[in-house]
Amino acid sequence: MVMHGLTQDEAVKAMRAVKASLGVQDEIAFATSTEANLGWKLAELVEHVLEEHEMMTGKK
Repeated sequence: MVMHGLTQDEAVKAMRAVKASLGVQDEIAFATSTEANLGWKLAELVEHVLEEHEMMTGKK
């Protein structure tokens, strides 16, 4: 899930709400837009987010 235009607090609340409503913990990778990634192709962003998600959840 990619979020844009949210404050850090709003993004954290959104992530918690999504996880709670779906009853999941680590099955969803989240990202927020940044100055650096706004120019990336979607495929590049997804690949980067998945790599980070796997490292953070210990699934890699």
